Amino acid sequence: MGQAVSRRAPCCARRPAPLLLLQRLAGIAVLLLICLPWRNALAAPPFEDTLAQRLQACTACHGQQGRAAPDGYYPRIAGKPAGYLYHQLLNFRDGRRAYGPMAGMVDTLDDAYLKEIADHFASLQLPYPPPTPVSVTAAQQSRGRQLALAGDAARGIAACADCHGRGLTGQLPHVPGLLGLPRDYLNAQLGAWRTGQRQAHAPDCMQKVALSLGHEDVAAVTGWLASQPVPVDSRPAPAGSGPAAATCGTAPAPGTTAGSPSADPVVARGAYLARLGNCAGCHTARGGSAYAGGRAIDTPFGTVYAGNLTPDAATGIGRWTADDFWRALHEGRGLSGRRLLPVFPYTSYTQLTRPDSDAIFAYLRSLTPVAQPNRAHALRWPYGTQWALMAWRALYFRSGTWVDDPRAAAEWNRGAYLVGALGHCDECHNRRNALGATDSGRRLGGGLIPQQGWFAPSLLSDREAGVGNWGLAEIERFLLGGVTARGQASGPMGEVILQSTQHLNPADARAMAVFLQDLARRSPQTLGPSTVQPVAAQPAGSAGERLYERHCASCHGAVGEGVAGAYPALKGNRAVALSDPTNLVLSVLRGGFAPATRLNPQPFGMPPFQVLLGDAEVAAVLTYVRGSWGNQAPPVQPFDVARLRTGLRP
Repeated sequence: MGQAVSRRAPCCARRPAPLLLLQRLAGIAVLLLICLPWRNALAAPPFEDTLAQRLQACTACHGQQGRAAPDGYYPRIAGKPAGYLYHQLLNFRDGRRAYGPMAGMVDTLDDAYLKEIADHFASLQLPYPPPTPVSVTAAQQSRGRQLALAGDAARGIAACADCHGRGLTGQLPHVPGLLGLPRDYLNAQLGAWRTGQRQAHAPDCMQKVALSLGHEDVAAVTGWLASQPVPVDSRPAPAGSGPAAATCGTAPAPGTTAGSPSADPVVARGAYLARLGNCAGCHTARGGSAYAGGRAIDTPFGTVYAGNLTPDAATGIGRWTADDFWRALHEGRGLSGRRLLPVFPYTSYTQLTRPDSDAIFAYLRSLTPVAQPNRAHALRWPYGTQWALMAWRALYFRSGTWVDDPRAAAEWNRGAYLVGALGHCDECHNRRNALGATDSGRRLGGGLIPQQGWFAPSLLSDREAGVGNWGLAEIERFLLGGVTARGQASGPMGEVILQSTQHLNPADARAMAVFLQDLARRSPQTLGPSTVQPVAAQPAGSAGERLYERHCASCHGAVGEGVAGAYPALKGNRAVALSDPTNLVLSVLRGGFAPATRLNPQPFGMPPFQVLLGDAEVAAVLTYVRGSWGNQAPPVQPFDVARLRTGLRP
């Protein structure tokens, strides 16, 4: 799998721009964003609800049917072994391969959908084009052929053919072919193995091989490989046909890593509550063991590293008692009594009931211990000091336990508890002051998520993310599936639905829907004046209209009507008309899939437009969308796009 199985426009000759790293998952956020899938309006086939249609995001970079992009940067994925493709998708998602566009694309996809994607492209047996001429000397050709077919025993360098098959077309089930790949791509991958940007599960054979090659060896072997024609029968060799094991660096098959549900009802309940609180979202590092900590959480004051919640006695919570854990949630204090940083949302968790705290603790204690020392935070002075935290807490924190509203029904109270305490939605859906405290006077009123760039819209206003005019079934479907006829979840909310809310039981999903619907209906924000100023419709033939016709209309329709169940309508979409265009700009730059959930297991994707469109072009097409078909929202400025583009990572 190449540098990207990515959502990108075709025939991209430019190298990818950086893509946003979501470093903090801090709560359940009802963030309705649109997805702007790409297809060329002139050449696109009629819409068909097929897996190939859903994976337009992949072929936009990797070429039609995964044949490879013409610029040599994105490799061919058609016909590669399914096991190899699947494990590379896992590696991108879990942090063993470092490439932002790919990581961003698969962040919200589960193992099952990644396996389907891999199987789809593996099944495409398509002819290869002739190799592109490569400039290599006769000596390089000879050395490259030796390394590829025989290796160098004196230096302990294994032959490529030992794992990749005698014909170098790969070996089932996990080893890819090396022929038909551009030299630039081969060089880039060997470099990534050498620098640790690309990794695999142990034993990481390729890293060992790459480190044993000198620069001259790399130039020779990649030059020879890129110059070789692909045989007519390019299928991977059968498993076990080569002298080396074909399981090097592979991951477990889908579904083999999860433990069985606990027979202990308290532990099972704790597992459910930990999911709803999305504890793993912060306490699992990319590519790391679940709940073992180490994830970097960027804040305006520096970087905080989440702690180890496994029951390891030395580095985790193995020496903690249920009382210690309750004190952490309820009072924001650690095992030694030290004040905890409010990045850990004890400002919301303080409301958890003691039985829920004890159940979560019982679940965490049931996990396999992982010995992983906690990393020291990297905060600017004085923000991490105990006296600074004492002052902050005096200003902004009051401990307390949840108390039901006696005037409300039990279902409403349950929903309010899930949103306010366990789900800690206010941690994202509220603005923060200069010291990082949320505004207690406007809970769930919306705000910018610090350091992430995304805007979490107000849950109080139906003009933003309020659901006062939604039916309860529609709200439930959004929480459980991430999509409705009105739009879909993306950004931080996509990950929250994937990891958390899709696992709500029916009663809790209903309770949250009841509370959220009532919250918006009773809020004065719903009835107040709109902050969006009407703007003049875009003139016919504008640059924005031309860009829309070329890149967007084939999926979203000539008049923004969308395709039901596939591509959201842009006409009348409130996410389009938000006065703050942040989410809209990031959606276009980053692309995205809706989360793969039980209700929507095969979401449609879109490529990121950050590599195809410049700042002025993105601003133009979004200004057109925000001022057409009855939409009335202020224009997007190129400066806004440039500012948000700088936050994306490679």
